[in-house]
Amino acid sequence: MPTFTALTTLSEKQSAQALGAAMERLEPEPMGVGVFELEDGSGLWEVGGYFTQAPDDTALAILAAAFDAAPFAVSKLPETDWVAKVKRELKPVQAGRFFVYGSHDADQVPPDSVALLIEAAMAFGTGHHGTTLGCLRALDRLAATGFEGRNVIDVGCGTAVLAMAAASIWSSPVLASDIDQVAVDVAHANVVSNQLEGRVTCLEAAGFDHPDLSVSAPFDLVFANILKGPLIDLASAMADHIKDQGYAILSGILTEQADQVTSCYAEAGFELVQREDIGEWSTLTLRKSQ
Repeated sequence: MPTFTALTTLSEKQSAQALGAAMERLEPEPMGVGVFELEDGSGLWEVGGYFTQAPDDTALAILAAAFDAAPFAVSKLPETDWVAKVKRELKPVQAGRFFVYGSHDADQVPPDSVALLIEAAMAFGTGHHGTTLGCLRALDRLAATGFEGRNVIDVGCGTAVLAMAAASIWSSPVLASDIDQVAVDVAHANVVSNQLEGRVTCLEAAGFDHPDLSVSAPFDLVFANILKGPLIDLASAMADHIKDQGYAILSGILTEQADQVTSCYAEAGFELVQREDIGEWSTLTLRKSQ
């Protein structure tokens, strides 16, 4: 089955979200629409749709003009077995004590590692990206100091690999939340695959906006591997939901954005414990000092 993409950019979040909603009413109907803030520091938002039939160029041009967006770039993707491709190209990842792998590489799991199974079909948040890798390394370093997480949450969990990593080394249950119900379903499937049912609870929530999270706070460790904008927006809520001397491990941050995020969290009462740059991405380990 052929797949077509239609991508554009615009400068305002609200307009981007409105354009994304309008794209869902197109004929032929897209099989999916995404709205994302670009991670290059430009401040632009990308809106994209995926189609199994060629989209209507005239309708796209009208939408772009109506929402003051750049002209849509339409491409036909080659027919590819993406799961098979991911299986070939995604190799296991070692991050300190953690070993992230797909079932096709089960024979490579080192006997002394903390193994985390993430299937290739659920490949966002596998540990290969510098942000997830940085968070796993930060967790490994924090645990090596003797810290034990007794009340941990992974905000914006994706595959829940970070929540599962924490639940694999500590005895207390871990929460994993995401704003996207599809991600929550993927996270739960991964929890089951790793035999961590009852240890990791997955739920849909925007930031800390969920009754179960309010009841569980304050946390002694929060993961948030999202993006700069949402991280800055969450700084005050993060301070409200982390206990004194508790930790936050943050990523989804470009290296040139790290100082701004660090400064924002310093104003909210956090001190920088460690920063690690992997490629163009930074991971921050912060401690709440007040």
